[in-house]
Amino acid sequence: MQIHSSAFASNGIIPRQYTCEGTDLSPPLRWENLPAGTQSLALIVEDPDAPDPAAPRRIWVHWVLYDIPPHVQDLPAGVQTLPPGTREGINDWRRSGYGGPCPPIGRHRYFFRLYALDTVLPALQDPDKDGLQAAMRGHVLAEATLIGRYAKGDR
Repeated sequence: MQIHSSAFASNGIIPRQYTCEGTDLSPPLRWENLPAGTQSLALIVEDPDAPDPAAPRRIWVHWVLYDIPPHVQDLPAGVQTLPPGTREGINDWRRSGYGGPCPPIGRHRYFFRLYALDTVLPALQDPDKDGLQAAMRGHVLAEATLIGRYAKGDR
C-alpha cells in the first residue's frame, strides 16, 4: 500500500498554500494497492517535532479521518465535502478538519499515515488520535506513510 501527493514528493517541502502561511488547504492525497479485505481507511496527519525539532516534546495532530470507503482512491486539495461515509475526528486545535503546518521554530516533519482496516468502525464520539487508534487496534491490515517537511518561510 502506498500514499502519495501530487503537491510534494516524499520527504519534500510541503508547498506554502497547504500551511498556515498560505490558504491552509489540505494537500491532494492519493493511495493505491490496498490489501485484500480492506473495509475502510483511516488517515492521521501528525507532527512529531513539536514545538521544536531540536527538543520535541509532543506529537501535534493536524487531521483525523476514518471510515473512508475502500473504493475511494484520493482526496483532492482543499477537500470540502468528504466521501460519503467518511467521518472526522478532532485535531489538537480541538476541532475537526485539516489544520496545516505552522511550526513555531525550525523545519518540522509531517506524517500522513494511512491505515487499511478490516472493518468499518462504529461512529465514535469526536475521537482524537488516541481514541481512533484504540478503536483501530486489532483491525489494521496495512499502513502507508507520506512525510512532508515545512519551516516558516519555505515556498
